[in-house]
Amino acid sequence: MKRSRLNMFKATSMTISLLGIIFLIVMVGLIAYLVVWNVNDKVSHNMGNGQGYDQLSALKSSYASLSAQFDTIKKRISSSGSKKAKKDMYNTQIELVKTNSAISDVESALASNLSSDEIDNRIKIATDQLKVAQNSVTKLATEA
Repeated sequence: MKRSRLNMFKATSMTISLLGIIFLIVMVGLIAYLVVWNVNDKVSHNMGNGQGYDQLSALKSSYASLSAQFDTIKKRISSSGSKKAKKDMYNTQIELVKTNSAISDVESALASNLSSDEIDNRIKIATDQLKVAQNSVTKLATEA
């Protein structure tokens, strides 16, 4: 009788040890999976931000050239321009301020690490506003 109890104790002890080892392996695998998933998520988020920074740079460059073009036109209109041209000049200047504000919103979103969708939305708004400002400067250039 003693021998069968001893064998039963050994079998039970081995089973519990084996289950403990399996549990530890599963836990280590689960933790490793979560770590890899988290790192992958951060890397993909940063890659999206990199593209956002590229687009921000392009927006700033376009805005700078548009602003320089406007300054040239502004000098011509200020010295000898009609009242309508001056009014259009002020409206164009407002569009440029709106464009600069939209570009600043993109920069703020990138600095705050907002979601890719929000950054893309702000980039689209800034791009649309830049087109409006370009059209306004082009129209003003024809009047000057």
